[in-house]
Amino acid sequence: MTDNTEKKQRVLLVAVCDGDMQQTSASLDELASLADTAGAECVGRVVQNRDNPDPGTYVGSGKILEIREMLDALDADSVICDDELTPAQMNNLEEELDCAVADRTLLILDIFAARAQTSEGKIQVELAQLKYRQAHLTGMRRYLSRLGGGIGTRGPGEKKLEIDRRLIEERIGVLNRERREVVKHRDLIREGRKKGGVKEAAIVGYTNAGKSTLLNAMTNADVLEEDKLFATLDPTTRQLELPGGNKILLTDTVGFIRKLPHTLIDAFRSTLEEATFADYIIHVVDASSPEMDTQMQVVYDTLHELKADDKPIVTVFNKTDRNITGAHLHDHRADYVLQISALKGRGLDDLVTVLDRLIMEGQTYIERVIPYKDAGVLAMIRTKGRLISEEYREDGIAVTAYVPQEIYGRISS
Repeated sequence: MTDNTEKKQRVLLVAVCDGDMQQTSASLDELASLADTAGAECVGRVVQNRDNPDPGTYVGSGKILEIREMLDALDADSVICDDELTPAQMNNLEEELDCAVADRTLLILDIFAARAQTSEGKIQVELAQLKYRQAHLTGMRRYLSRLGGGIGTRGPGEKKLEIDRRLIEERIGVLNRERREVVKHRDLIREGRKKGGVKEAAIVGYTNAGKSTLLNAMTNADVLEEDKLFATLDPTTRQLELPGGNKILLTDTVGFIRKLPHTLIDAFRSTLEEATFADYIIHVVDASSPEMDTQMQVVYDTLHELKADDKPIVTVFNKTDRNITGAHLHDHRADYVLQISALKGRGLDDLVTVLDRLIMEGQTYIERVIPYKDAGVLAMIRTKGRLISEEYREDGIAVTAYVPQEIYGRISS
């Protein structure tokens, strides 16, 4: 019999610690999860304590010797470093270790390539990959020559690295044009939503915090849920009708992560900007994670970079059904803080109440008699506000309603 099971890459994780071993250990745990998501098996770890990575080889010569010995002892076939390597570092490490070398950025790009489903997602992933590989072209040639498959070989693939830099630049130009068309389409959709008067909340959070689970629980969106990093990439928007009659759009966004590569932020900017253009932010936090505080800071740093941290924020501490000891669930940067379990459906009613309250905070109560000649105003109130009652009288239509400020001045007194 022939065993057709695909052999997993056996990888050794390597990191440089500048003094905070707890943070380095947590970052390596996350790197191991990323490698597992990419289909690799982590067989060992190496950490070097030094102020800064070696500019030529990331780690020092003594550690290189240790890594080489561990590769042989553990039958590992590649190394993944916990920081983005320069082309020189990647090239020199591969020369010294005689094995495939990848870094955190390449690993994340590989996962994105495997997860992208829509044309927009595929364009953004390929664009990010090509920009990365353009900068690392020399070292990547050696890297791919050692692999028939595995981390870093998905997406554009080997053929993209066998062509010269000029052709890669041409392909980047094509992808940028395609992306601009996608952005135009997305802008038109956003403009349509704004004209419809329906408020939007962007669901953001650290990867695997439970954003998709929350969207599914609230709207039956049927978005993929997996206990893996970056289970979903493409944003999904669903409408939620609130008990008081208001409606709100909920958009699930790509998860954030520490050391998020700038190539990804640039490539996925149109997707990440769902948070920028939303009216409210729902910040989902994994309350069961020992790295909760660090993950929250990463989210806020990313929101700040996107200029999306200036709007009402509702922080929901998710996964509170899991055993949490000593966790202090508070967020002084949020306007509202809730504890929920999206998986168990706990606390979702409170979240709905808060969303309804946010919408109502931006609306004004009116009692008006609208002349019949201005009856079209009723349609505007129904679309953008909340019509409570209407009564047709001789002098016009008596209306009670809540209306947003944007149309308040346009309603005759």
